Amino acid sequence: MTGSVLDLVGAELRAPAPPHAVAFAARLVDAFEDPVAVLFYGSVLRTGDLEGVMDFYVLTGRPRAGWRGTLGQVLWPDVSYHEIEHDGRMLRAKVASMTLEQFALAARGGEIDTTIWTRFVQPSALVWSSGPEIEPVVIDAVAEAAHSAARFAAALGPQEGTPDAYWTALFQQTYRAEFRVEKGGRERSILAFEPERYDRLIVACWREQGLLDIFKPGDVQPNMTHEARERFGIAWRKRRRMGKPLNLARLVKAAFTFEGAARYAAWKIERHTGLAIPLTPWRERHPVLAAPGVLWRLWQTRRQRRS
Repeated sequence: MTGSVLDLVGAELRAPAPPHAVAFAARLVDAFEDPVAVLFYGSVLRTGDLEGVMDFYVLTGRPRAGWRGTLGQVLWPDVSYHEIEHDGRMLRAKVASMTLEQFALAARGGEIDTTIWTRFVQPSALVWSSGPEIEPVVIDAVAEAAHSAARFAAALGPQEGTPDAYWTALFQQTYRAEFRVEKGGRERSILAFEPERYDRLIVACWREQGLLDIFKPGDVQPNMTHEARERFGIAWRKRRRMGKPLNLARLVKAAFTFEGAARYAAWKIERHTGLAIPLTPWRERHPVLAAPGVLWRLWQTRRQRRS
């Protein structure tokens, strides 16, 4: 028997986090204003490959001070890059931050944004919280993200099929709605991690939503009326139209507010090309202005290697 969505999500979030995630979260708590929770998610959580970049969300009790905080209330999240040394190795993380209130609202699926519920229907770990009263709020928000994703999966997926078919349809559609490039079949690597988890989750969500019509081994069918499917279709088309402009606006904002952008770019370039970019104080302060010179040097290096 499948448990409730809150039980499934709560057990996952409360599970002991890997030591490297705990160590990184302890540093992040000191780096942000009024932190209340730190969530660890993404490919490193799934694979444990510490050669990659870890992904965290830092949720705060209030917006940060100044113009960045004002901008962040409109175009969340804020993004930054961090590095720490742990057990003799360098760990790297890309960190998004927003208020807990913003996170909970986005998870409910009423916003144009799709990024929060798309990411947090995937596995995550609550690595740190500021007090016992915060944990249930975060668990409830992540459970709402699962419900939002499952509702759209019912509308965007086939009339009847495997749970995997509904999740595949959902992730493919959300990638198309966002301004980011994913390799074909990216959803396969996500769903290959504990596929039974996604089976249990969609059944639990649809059961609580009153959508579970047929459930037999390996097959499900959402009890969604034609009118409801049309209504969700209209809601999705609106999100698809607005998704790319919204994410483009976030990219423009990040170009000027991404803290640690120069270090992140230098690491990415060296990892993928072998070209070490000296990180001068000027490049740290002005990553956008420094970018043309770095790209020119990268082009020259590649040209020399080909000749």
